[in-house]
Amino acid sequence: MKQYCFDMSGISNPLETMPIDIHRSMWALIAEIFSSGIIAVTREIYDEMVHIPGPMGDCIKKNEENLVLEVGQRDWDWQTYTDHIGRMQVAYEKVISEYNGGRKNTICLNDLSIIALGRTLSLPVVSMEGKFVQVSEKRKRIPEVCQLEDVTHYDFSNFLRKSGIAV
Repeated sequence: MKQYCFDMSGISNPLETMPIDIHRSMWALIAEIFSSGIIAVTREIYDEMVHIPGPMGDCIKKNEENLVLEVGQRDWDWQTYTDHIGRMQVAYEKVISEYNGGRKNTICLNDLSIIALGRTLSLPVVSMEGKFVQVSEKRKRIPEVCQLEDVTHYDFSNFLRKSGIAV
């Protein structure tokens, strides 16, 4: 059973700041979690994650079937997911980078896909994006859209706490 949805930044940023060669035991536990089947990602996010180098990248590649929820698969409600994606593309058009000339501090369609997945599955989304101090109609990132969509957002540290990893 899935328990978390991961954005690329939810795994890539921590790898940069807490490298595997220094934090081996923590990353071994995270690799077990990624192998266990409780992490969900969209195809778009997975296609970003396969570029992660080293042991975590190998783990992600090895567990594609455990991680990716594909539109059209019979074992999840992909129809509701596609409804959410379509609705959200319209609702957040002003803050989607592909639609606004790549303006900084906005979300991209891949970000929207993981938020829609979290909404569909009623699961938290893990990313390393922080909330803006000032609310703006032109700038929204994953945490703001998650809040608007009633999706719980965790940063990596909160994921570690919630998943029981204490190293």
